[in-house]
Amino acid sequence: MTSTPSETVAGSQAARASSQGPSRALLRVLVLLSLSAFINFVDRGNLSAAAPLLKTELALSDPQLGILLAAFFWSYAFFQIASGWLVDRVSVKWMLAGGFFLWSVATAATGLAGSFALLLAARLVLGAGESVVYPSYSKILARFFPEHQRGFANSVIITGFYTGPAFGLFFGGILMGRYGWRSFFLVLGLLSLIWLVPWLQWMPREENPTSGNQQGEQTPGILEILKLRSAWGSCAALACLDYFSYFFLTWMPTYLVRGRNFSMGQMASIMGAAYVLCAVVAATSGKLSDRWIAAGATPTLVRKGFTTAGMAGAAAFLVPCVLAGPRLAPVMVILAAASLGVCSSNVWAITQTLAGPRAAGRWTGIQNFVGNLGGAVAPALTGFVLGRTAHYFWAFAITAIVSLLGALCWAFWIGRVEPVAWPSGKVSS
Repeated sequence: MTSTPSETVAGSQAARASSQGPSRALLRVLVLLSLSAFINFVDRGNLSAAAPLLKTELALSDPQLGILLAAFFWSYAFFQIASGWLVDRVSVKWMLAGGFFLWSVATAATGLAGSFALLLAARLVLGAGESVVYPSYSKILARFFPEHQRGFANSVIITGFYTGPAFGLFFGGILMGRYGWRSFFLVLGLLSLIWLVPWLQWMPREENPTSGNQQGEQTPGILEILKLRSAWGSCAALACLDYFSYFFLTWMPTYLVRGRNFSMGQMASIMGAAYVLCAVVAATSGKLSDRWIAAGATPTLVRKGFTTAGMAGAAAFLVPCVLAGPRLAPVMVILAAASLGVCSSNVWAITQTLAGPRAAGRWTGIQNFVGNLGGAVAPALTGFVLGRTAHYFWAFAITAIVSLLGALCWAFWIGRVEPVAWPSGKVSS
């Protein structure tokens, strides 16, 4: 992979501007993206907090509840490639606005649903709407933020993602217990629509990119992306990361309560601290990675260094979560979450640099499709392993092995982190 002349010029300009951060206008956009990420994760996770209430009210069976909890991931993964394709061909400003509107309406509609079928439809629509998120984020960051600012920009968005579960699972549960789950969904969905007002006003025009994209160039097709070794490496690495992330979100609370006999309050405190630290570490790692690059280090060394170290750290801390004593185990859980933060801050910065503004949407869609397939395996496989062994050790050991494989993918499967020299002519899709 080599840089084009325009990309070389853009890189030199970024180096001269290394002491400058994002403009005030772009900082406002970043804040809105982080807020949308927060709302995104609240909306996708709030059904878990509401599950005991709606199961009783609607007389849902356990298989029906399981289908509802999984429905989001089906449509979310299925629409990833289509959303990535559209983001590269339609204004990303309107794509993200349309997806946000769709998933907010689906959240509000969940509060009005009176049957299993309507709830299922709402969750499927929610997944379809949220599928535009990662491709849109990557497109915006690849187009408007130079290399030396992408670690920080990605970490701001990641912070929104990791604070979302804390609110949706914990504070959301308290609010549902006081006001009811229907009111929570309805009010949250309708209030979220306010986000669209500043977004449509503050998102800059795409004709003013800060990267080296040439106007009028054709976007690379899916097959062109899949010819690259780094594309497959980034997909495999994200699948491993999502496996760990989904395992941590879905099974760690149950392990702390049933495997460690912590109370619900203790579990909430541990998980809350874990996600808060994860967000802080992600923000810090993103800023440090940008400063390292601005000081002269290569994106290959920096970006792959953080992702590799983060996944290796997760692999190192997961098994001790099971083997450590009752006082040390929570520390291991929190350190595993911190490792997730170290890795997450640079995951999409790698994709954005490799793909560039011409292919960031499609590449992200493909990568997130494969990643979510890997992530969706984690809850089911963990349940199967627990059913066969009646012990958490092997479930944690498998997750540690997958995390180690992810570290190896980041380190060795992905090539140099520099823009791909896409053909300038028309590429079939």
